[in-house]
Amino acid sequence: MLAASNHSTQSIEATREACSDYVAHLQLHMALQAKNLVPSLAQNSDRREHLLHQTQADLEKMISRQGF
Repeated sequence: MLAASNHSTQSIEATREACSDYVAHLQLHMALQAKNLVPSLAQNSDRREHLLHQTQADLEKMISRQGF
């Protein structure tokens, strides 16, 4: 029984570590994407550029909310 409990604890720890790694990777990815999603203040953006930025933002939101 102790061996099963120990195995279960190790499994939970491995899952938590994997989840933590996933979240850290996702946060880095989102931070890098956010840099690309914010339009430059120096440029006059046209409608196509605005649509591209909005599409990228929507896609990132959808991806970030999916389970793994």
